[in-house]
Amino acid sequence: MSLTPGHAFPVHTQGPIERIQLVRYAGASGDFNPIHVDETFAKAAGYPTVFAQGMLTMGILGRALVGWAGDQGRIRSFSTRFSSIVWPGEVLTCKGRVSAVQGGVAKCDLQVLNSKGEVVAKGSAEIAMDTAP
Repeated sequence: MSLTPGHAFPVHTQGPIERIQLVRYAGASGDFNPIHVDETFAKAAGYPTVFAQGMLTMGILGRALVGWAGDQGRIRSFSTRFSSIVWPGEVLTCKGRVSAVQGGVAKCDLQVLNSKGEVVAKGSAEIAMDTAP
């Protein structure tokens, strides 16, 4: 794998986010916070409806990252910071760009945008370029 600074990965989209995804993710992750799956609870807490777990958003970004880097153990680090709520019905767009290459490792800046083009999460990753496929 050969990457250079400025290289942009293909855009990855997923969605629209469906309520059933929130329920499935709760079961898979063990995150049973009712704010993600119980409409009445979410409204009582002051939200217009349920909303996606942050780690679901990170999982979608991680899936995009594996698509870009491959699944041969190239991903050396991956982190995400959430900045906005993801609502049911939104389509998420994942973008990534190589910011630097040092010692055979590409440092990447990542972001997830919602349907309005607002950044809902930012992240970073390091991808080893010398691992054989």
